Amino acid sequence: MSNIRVLIVDDSAYSRQAIRKMLQQDSGIDIVGISTDGVDAMAKTLKFMPDLITLDLEMPEMDGFSFLRWLMKNKPTPVIIVSSHSDSKSVFKALELGAADFITKPPRTASSEFYTMQKDLLSKVKGIKDLRMDKLSKNLELLDEKRRHTSIEKPGYNNIEAIAIGSSTGGPAALKIILTSLPSTFPAGIVISQHMPKGFTSSFADRLNGISKLHIKEAKEGDEVEKGKVLICPGGFHMLLKKRGQKVLATIKEPKNTDKYIPSVNMLMYSAAEVYGPTIMGIVLTGMGGDGLEGMVEIKNRGGYTIAESEDTAVVFGMPSGVIKAGAAGRVLPISEIPVELIKLVGGKE
Repeated sequence: MSNIRVLIVDDSAYSRQAIRKMLQQDSGIDIVGISTDGVDAMAKTLKFMPDLITLDLEMPEMDGFSFLRWLMKNKPTPVIIVSSHSDSKSVFKALELGAADFITKPPRTASSEFYTMQKDLLSKVKGIKDLRMDKLSKNLELLDEKRRHTSIEKPGYNNIEAIAIGSSTGGPAALKIILTSLPSTFPAGIVISQHMPKGFTSSFADRLNGISKLHIKEAKEGDEVEKGKVLICPGGFHMLLKKRGQKVLATIKEPKNTDKYIPSVNMLMYSAAEVYGPTIMGIVLTGMGGDGLEGMVEIKNRGGYTIAESEDTAVVFGMPSGVIKAGAAGRVLPISEIPVELIKLVGGKE
């Protein structure tokens, strides 16, 4: 297989050197060029035709947003945003413009975080080979379309009390499609584990809450799973569900250094299956890796309902593919049909 060809776009000499050093650790990655602003990045994109671009958002001459708009219109290419923790709102704007994923820059003084960033960057760059830009573009177009909520008076499968969703690369757009399509009367609680670092899930939840008819928030210790409410696991932690009397509450857990996926979809789904048994539904959306497979198997074994996003729309088919191959997907659906299926099965009427 040919090497992954990367263009680095960043106005900070320190960041450019750091990213170059990280990428050079993998012999399967070639750095084809380095740009300090969006104008130069346009020229080098057309000259070198990279497989992937790492992009800083704040640059002189032409900023990252302007370059991203040009890129998605003229030469759609996978982009990984390189951002600081304080820039979460800008990150989600970039994802909505077509960026595939993001990583966070550690402070210059935090040398201990350098290895974590390197591991994250290399993992995402290597996973990009499976990313489909055409599907990402179609999902973003779907977000721009006006959708009418489906009304079902008598759902045919009405014993579902809660829904556990897992996603990774491409997940923010997929989750947005689902959560903005459900009615305010949706009669089940929703819990989500989206692979995301610390400091970003609060902005993500707030952004979704502003455009959805559901109540969406970053989960806190002791939050109750309730009808019409969505709890998103805080980035950098795990979320589990536990029963306290008649209530089901979220428990936030510190990860171990050995944990492969943070937040863990498997941990959330295992705990949800234990609490809800056959009244839980599990959904695995786009993402690289195998997180969610064991959790979906557990949900299915306990009689719960399971859905995997189909290859037709999954930006990265790794996570749903594993679930489907293991026979753990009760239904395999494109992203546009998942909210329709949820309303049909669970209910909800405007």
